[in-house]
Amino acid sequence: MEKKQNYTVPIIVMILLFGMISFVTNLASPMGDILKNQFTIPNWQGTLGVFANFIAYALMGIPAGNLLQRRGYKTTSLIAVTVGFVGVGVQLVSGLVGSFGVYLVGALIAGFSMCLLNTVVNPMLNRLGGGGNRGNQLIQFGGTFNSLCGTAVIVLTGLLIPSIVDAKISDTFPLMYTALAIFALAFVVILLTRIPEPEAGGDRSEALPLKGLLSYRHFVLGAIAIFIYVGVEVGTPNVLNKWLQNPDVHFFAEGISAEAVAGSVTAFYWLLMLVGRLVGGLIGSRVSARKMLAVAAGVAVALVAAAIFVPTSIMVSFPGFNGAHGFGLNPVPLSAALLVCVGLCTSVMWGGIFNLAVEGLGKYTERASGLFMALVCGGGILPLLMNGVVDIFGVSGYQPSYWVVVAGFAYILFYALAGSKPKHNA
Repeated sequence: MEKKQNYTVPIIVMILLFGMISFVTNLASPMGDILKNQFTIPNWQGTLGVFANFIAYALMGIPAGNLLQRRGYKTTSLIAVTVGFVGVGVQLVSGLVGSFGVYLVGALIAGFSMCLLNTVVNPMLNRLGGGGNRGNQLIQFGGTFNSLCGTAVIVLTGLLIPSIVDAKISDTFPLMYTALAIFALAFVVILLTRIPEPEAGGDRSEALPLKGLLSYRHFVLGAIAIFIYVGVEVGTPNVLNKWLQNPDVHFFAEGISAEAVAGSVTAFYWLLMLVGRLVGGLIGSRVSARKMLAVAAGVAVALVAAAIFVPTSIMVSFPGFNGAHGFGLNPVPLSAALLVCVGLCTSVMWGGIFNLAVEGLGKYTERASGLFMALVCGGGILPLLMNGVVDIFGVSGYQPSYWVVVAGFAYILFYALAGSKPKHNA
């Protein structure tokens, strides 16, 4: 790339795509509660929408990396938003026909789109920033908009559903129409935008061998960290939302909308991710990704461990919506408030892990991004595991399910301190 060239427009486009990823992905989490009640299924089956959304990464990740290497950023982006439009459209049809199976198919197709978009956005922002701290900084700014969209969709879902017991897929149609409009607009914008391509004119006819990429130890450990990170990032608010609005836990007095409060509390998790990413973006050029990741992981371990042991009888006031009563302070367990604070920690982890893992990969960067996307399937697997724990132990299983999260953050702490040090086994 030429240093003097202005890449403001492509940077803005990539950041907008970052937001689309979160909007569609986060819709799958509250949809799990709707599916559970509409089709009378257990927690783990209600999570299958999230699972389908993320297992798509395992199926599409490596092909997406190959597509990016061969066809470039612009073509891959156009394909991604087209697939996303189809995926959300199928989910909308599932609401019209009342079919759980059709919804899962739509979630899988939408997951293919999110994988393709993620494959494009992360290396593109890192490249436009010139790698290093500046590349990490742009990814953090992109993550800020990602969190804003993720927060919005959770809050809106909570407001659209007056009673989770009677909720149906069709209740979320306004959000699906919004997603369809976003995809259509994005297609036009990308089509008309000049996006710089890496290694223009190079031979992209064959994908680089996976063996060469796997010889980089810090990348392999980073790929595992991404699998775990996405799992705990999604699992933390997913289980929290189900816990707070479960009618069997009796956290809230009569007249308080558990659905609205749960949606508001969970949305604050994503809102804190927005704040954390914004701060991370502002200091990203001065603080190394390694230090940022280590501090975030260490604090996350402490917060989640505390949330497991704190008695649920200890309540604190928390701002949020309460159905017909509007916005105000509502009593929630201290454990829930501690889990919300984890959003500040997870906010900077994706950019930090990605930045550290691709350090020194050179020509393997695009291939690495594809493999990273394959392992994003952790976002479907770890929440499924956590919800399985809840199904086994019942209401008392919500807090123990977070030991999965503690173990995940402990590994990320190890990666920040030791595993991320560049090492190439030739």
